[in-house]
Parts: sequence; structure tokens; C-alpha cells
Amino acid sequence: MGWFGFGRGKEKAPRRRRVWGIRRDVLHMVMESARANHPNEFGATLRAEKGVVSELILVPGTLGGDKHAILPLGYLPVDSSIVGTVHSHPGPWAIPSDADKQLFNAFGHTHIIIAEPYNENTWIAYDQNAEEIELDVVDE
Repeated sequence: MGWFGFGRGKEKAPRRRRVWGIRRDVLHMVMESARANHPNEFGATLRAEKGVVSELILVPGTLGGDKHAILPLGYLPVDSSIVGTVHSHPGPWAIPSDADKQLFNAFGHTHIIIAEPYNENTWIAYDQNAEEIELDVVDE
């Protein structure tokens, strides 16, 4: 036995991601917000409870342009349930730009990009390293 009674050399069980799903109603809110802001980008932060994205948190002072969404994250409350960001791309690709990758790496661990036409088939979730992750869409 190793320190504190932990065994050595045993294989660890696969670690489940802290966030593994998004509520369907929240995803629909993302789609509607992206459509409402088109052709500008929409941006917000994500709150998760028990591993599921459960709410969008709008950041005061957020600006959306045709090639950017600026989220002044300093206006957010200190809240460990805020796990990352969501933003739209007013085009057909939900691929992170270099600026997106910097944001992902600096803030949170779960991020979503939704692309035009902003539906259930045009969004991709990413981790803090801009690697694609899978989020299950769950009903309440």
C-alpha cells in the first residue's frame, strides 16, 4: 500500500468530465439568441449544476460584432457554477478562432460555438484546450 492506504500500480477508473450535458431548453435559448443577434455574434457564459449546463448568464457590457463577441468577464460574480462560454459564429463553421482558443484556455472548461443556421446540428462543444467534447442534450 502507498501513502494513506492508497494502492500503487492500480489502473484508475476513467474520469468523467465535470460537465457532460446541456439542457434542451438552454440549447434552444442559445439558438434563439444567436438568431436574434445575427449577423452579429452572440455571447454569454454557461452555468452548470450537477454536470449539466442549466442556464445562460448574460454578462453586462457584452458587445457583439460581425466577427467578434466581447465578454467583459470581470463583471461576472465569483461563482464556481459558471463553467465556460457560448458564442455564435455568423457563418457555417463552429470552429474556434485563435482568439476563441485564448479565451477557452483562460476561462472555464466547457465552451460552445454555434454556427449559422443556429440549430441542433450546428453547435460544437470544446474544452479549455479547444478540443471537441461531447455534451448530451438532456430534457428536464
